Amino acid sequence: MTRYSDADLILNNDGSIYHLNLKPENVAEDIILVGDPERVARISRHFSSIEFETQKREFLTHTGIINQKRVTVMSTGMGVDNIEIAMIELDALFNIDLNSRLPLPDKKSINLIRIGTSGAIHEEVHSGSEVISQYGIGLDNLIHYYQLEQSDRESELGNNIANTLDLPQIPYVVKGSETLIDRLGHGFLEGNTVTTPGFYGPQGRRLRLAVNNPQFLEKIRSFNFNNFRFTNFEMETSSIYAFARLLGHEAISINAILGNRSQGTFAKDPYKTIDSVIEKVLSRL
Repeated sequence: MTRYSDADLILNNDGSIYHLNLKPENVAEDIILVGDPERVARISRHFSSIEFETQKREFLTHTGIINQKRVTVMSTGMGVDNIEIAMIELDALFNIDLNSRLPLPDKKSINLIRIGTSGAIHEEVHSGSEVISQYGIGLDNLIHYYQLEQSDRESELGNNIANTLDLPQIPYVVKGSETLIDRLGHGFLEGNTVTTPGFYGPQGRRLRLAVNNPQFLEKIRSFNFNNFRFTNFEMETSSIYAFARLLGHEAISINAILGNRSQGTFAKDPYKTIDSVIEKVLSRL
């Protein structure tokens, strides 16, 4: 049995895992992931009680009770690199004995629900919409460092997307948890979310810098492969889905649509939509 070295499984002096500053007893099996640390308190204010709080860097965690259920909410910051840290260290809390540094014999599956913000790609998906992601489409290269298994449909989609959008590499495509879609999805618009490695050029924004693929946004808008279309842009969903599959967890991503790229608009009151998504998710947990 593999014993993880001090360099591979890094712990703080108090025995908590390195980046998240958490011990196994600090975390519930239902975990809400948000990007913005300020959004943690926006969610935990609905808890009847908060039993644990900690923060290290951008990773702020509150664990408490809502509707007699124990729930954790944690911020990850922005981008797939932060998601890698969050997902792997959360998994370690449930599936590795941090004292012996050995894998636990019985694997634990947890539920991960991302509540994020996003920009719509098509004109008909207005600011204020609420999208649950059936698929995450990763345009980053992080998951290429791991042995991700994809279905035939996912692989076919990835190859077609790469060819149609003239991408430098084949994107990975991963379906979200059907269990969590059934549990949380009613009332949300079902869509397919493009995860990019940046906010400006990789999402077709141009301020003072020229981009290599100036028609990228139009290609994204016009993409249609057997009625598979993209709904929205953001920077985390596909990696959450990929690591959930790799590690044996359930994951879903729900996004408040704050901007519309076709219309060039942004929500006047973004918190109205964010709070609506939060309240729906919490009521269904």
